[in-house]
Amino acid sequence: MYFKQIAVEGMGCLSYIIGCPGAGVACVVDPKREVRDYIDLARNNGMKITHIFETHIHADHVSGNMELKSRTGADIYLLEDTPATYAFRPVRDGDTFMLGSVRLEILKTPGHTPHGLSVLVTDTLRSQEPWMVLTGDCMFVGDVGRPDLAGEELIEEQIGNLYNSLYNRLGKLPDSLEIFPAHGEGSLCGKGMSSKPSSTIGFEKHSNPLLNLSEDAFKSKFRGSFPERPKSFTHIIETNKNGAPLLERCPMITDMSPLQVREHMERGAVILDTRDTAAFGGVHIPGSINIGLTRQTANWIGMVIDPDAELILVVDNEAAYAEICTQLHRIGYDRIWGYLYGGMKNWQEEGYPIEQLWQISAERLAEKLKDGGKKHFFDVRTQAERETGHIAGAEHFPLPALLKEVPDISRDEEVIVFCGVGYRGNIAASYLQNQGFRHVHSLAGGIKAWKNAGFPMEM
Repeated sequence: MYFKQIAVEGMGCLSYIIGCPGAGVACVVDPKREVRDYIDLARNNGMKITHIFETHIHADHVSGNMELKSRTGADIYLLEDTPATYAFRPVRDGDTFMLGSVRLEILKTPGHTPHGLSVLVTDTLRSQEPWMVLTGDCMFVGDVGRPDLAGEELIEEQIGNLYNSLYNRLGKLPDSLEIFPAHGEGSLCGKGMSSKPSSTIGFEKHSNPLLNLSEDAFKSKFRGSFPERPKSFTHIIETNKNGAPLLERCPMITDMSPLQVREHMERGAVILDTRDTAAFGGVHIPGSINIGLTRQTANWIGMVIDPDAELILVVDNEAAYAEICTQLHRIGYDRIWGYLYGGMKNWQEEGYPIEQLWQISAERLAEKLKDGGKKHFFDVRTQAERETGHIAGAEHFPLPALLKEVPDISRDEEVIVFCGVGYRGNIAASYLQNQGFRHVHSLAGGIKAWKNAGFPMEM
């Protein structure tokens, strides 16, 4: 049996290619949008991709099933009654597929979504007993799937389904069975996932606190609050229901002159500046949003920017442009017009308006706090981060809440924000500027710089 896990770092998406080189056939489970990896792996191991399995309709990333089908001719398989509008082959609980020596058995495991499935995998050359199970978004390593994405009206049903899938379907499988989920650390589909990419049924039953509860306690646990749902999720779900457009059809002008950028801005385009906090703070296009290029950029874009926005990027170089385009396509942000050719230097030389986002040092902030020279001072970290220590006088205003509803204060008031190291602080500050706040500062280096400078923390 050939088996390979493929990870999308930062987003925590995990997909799989499984096959039998002897028979020359393979399948892909939960493909990411850019599919070259699967095609190369299959070709290099003498296999043809004949099946594409989706464990469910994903909310956090756009599937590559349409892209892969167009490149290989493979059929797409989803659980029966899945509300997808494109052609797929429905599977039922207990259905079995043979790919040479590999046996795949479908398990119906709803809960994260109403139409979730898992896949039992057996290498019949070694044993007639299953070796592993691909658990989709039902059971993670160290966590379980969130049941709220199907909508508030289905939450009670989904919680019940999730309990049954975890405790009575997956939980009754042999303890030695390896589990391989569709997500790991960095995913927004859970909140306590381990960085380890696999586990076993037995270890999770022993060590995962969510798998050691009574049914009543489990249901009570999941009636609480859930992580903030990014703006991108509804768009991604609809894209995956209807089938994502092929990447070759996505608009992309690539390099744009300052004049072209300005003309598109006048028609409503959003400027996404992916440079670091210092570069953005020094000079940027008025109204632009700063989300620096990291492995988790896509997750933050999904929180801040509307999925239907037409995007123009400000980047350090063409390699950065290619990387951010890949991340944007993964979450269905396909309306990318291009990037500012020559960067801010070209923009400034045209005499177009510019703006700064002043970074305030830890020393200067300490002086302002001592003198009472601050009025609006926001800590945009999570509650868990804040509990490890915060700056006295800071009002807790988590970034997701700020993005949902900006402070109800005069746009002329001074505002200072901070986070852990400055990344989210700059997102918050640039967003506030975009919303018309005129005097916004971000703490350079965040709480880390504050502590390293030797200033006190409050618990």
